Amino acid sequence: MQDKKGNSPIIVSSHNVHLDSDYVQWIHDIKERFRGAQIKAAVKVNSEQLLFNWQLGRDLVLRKSEEKWGRGIVEQLSLDLQQEFPEVKGFSARNLWNMKKWYSFYALAEDSDDLIQAVDNKFNYDSIKLQQIGAEIKEDDRREKLHQVGAEMVFPAFFGFVPWRHHVEIVTKCKSVVEALFYLQKTIEEEWSRNALIDCMKADLYHNTGMANTNFAEKLPGIQGKIAQEIVKDTYDLSFISLPRGYDETALEEALEQNITRFLLELGTGFAFIGRQKEIVVSGKTRKIDMLFYHIRLKCYVVVELKAVSFEPEFAGKLNFYVNAVNDLIRTSDENPTIGLLICKDKDQTEVQWAFQGIQTPMGVASYDNIKIEEIKKQLPTEEQIQQRIELAEEEFNLSRGKRSRD
Repeated sequence: MQDKKGNSPIIVSSHNVHLDSDYVQWIHDIKERFRGAQIKAAVKVNSEQLLFNWQLGRDLVLRKSEEKWGRGIVEQLSLDLQQEFPEVKGFSARNLWNMKKWYSFYALAEDSDDLIQAVDNKFNYDSIKLQQIGAEIKEDDRREKLHQVGAEMVFPAFFGFVPWRHHVEIVTKCKSVVEALFYLQKTIEEEWSRNALIDCMKADLYHNTGMANTNFAEKLPGIQGKIAQEIVKDTYDLSFISLPRGYDETALEEALEQNITRFLLELGTGFAFIGRQKEIVVSGKTRKIDMLFYHIRLKCYVVVELKAVSFEPEFAGKLNFYVNAVNDLIRTSDENPTIGLLICKDKDQTEVQWAFQGIQTPMGVASYDNIKIEEIKKQLPTEEQIQQRIELAEEEFNLSRGKRSRD
């Protein structure tokens, strides 16, 4: 570590040895190598277990086990494996059925092999900092192909980066291989937990991602426009908030701010919350942006305007104003252009397209749904109100008692 003036490193040692900056760098490298080894070991173990599950599912399919040994063969196999390996979890009949379903989902689907190979070839192992283990898995995959039999489908290399329970959720809930591959890639790239994966599938992220009405492709450079389109949804699921009937934008903003962690999850990976009602001063007048975010991957600010009504063309003009203001007043020279996102109760695609014509700033319009409406809003008295009622009751009691004594 350095001293308070930022001079050369100060080495703390419990032994009578001479330590210098070379030692600091060396111990740092050792720690990083060990962390890398831990990660690779975990991925390797997971991959080997998944390969076993894949092959067992393959056997149940290709051997036509139920036709050969009867309808109860999966349950019998489960009992035999649990008896032989009592300390091992994962040999329940239900799990064996999941293995068969997993293999069948991909192996029996049309064009599945080509789709998976295309994803595997373009998969960016750098994104998860596991190039070496990725290469090892690919080599195992290549060796297995040499021993492939008949119509057998080879275990895809990148499947090894996804936990087993994630795989089960995906093949259980997805309707196509393309959709399943989408969630597999997102799980790896964004390191989703199983709950996060389930939430995203429940919100139908596959069909909503990249479907919002935007002008990103025309107003942003190639790769940035593509990423910006991918991070916005056509419809945002706000089922995590409750509002009274007839709520306005202020109530909507407050509810989202109170549930900002859940809202960030719904927005997607990479969003950082800057603030609500963010003040900017333009020509001496104070203006307030509904919600301001920063997107780490895009390296730009994201202005979010909320509307508790359907889209109106004039909303685009106001959002355009705020995006330009953030570009001029907040954005630094090394940051990318600010983008705007209008989230309305509903929208018409034609109206959005016409409203965007002539606007030069990158903007998008999305809708929201599933807000829980409070039929009866409970109004509980505050502590101060309760105290006031107690004092009033005591006063009325004393007056009543005084009156009786006079009588």
